[in-house]
Amino acid sequence: MLYMIIENFRNGDPAPVYARFRAQGRLAPEGLRYVSSWVTEDIRRCYQVMQCDDRALLDAWIMAWSDLVDFEVHPVITSADAAARVEASG
Repeated sequence: MLYMIIENFRNGDPAPVYARFRAQGRLAPEGLRYVSSWVTEDIRRCYQVMQCDDRALLDAWIMAWSDLVDFEVHPVITSADAAARVEASG
């Protein structure tokens, strides 16, 4: 399953997030795969796509960062999959 993660850096401050990332890495458990990410120009918010078969892995990763980041999680599908579903539904 793919997940679109919207990360709002606590107090709009990216410095603690990037410091932890430099020191400890992504902190993703085995089985959770980083796909890609984009950060707003003001560096206050990150849009990130993650992939895993077990939502508990994503939740564990979120807990590792929840002191620095407020998260929104949205399960998503690719546009190709969406088009196929629309086509199949007639």
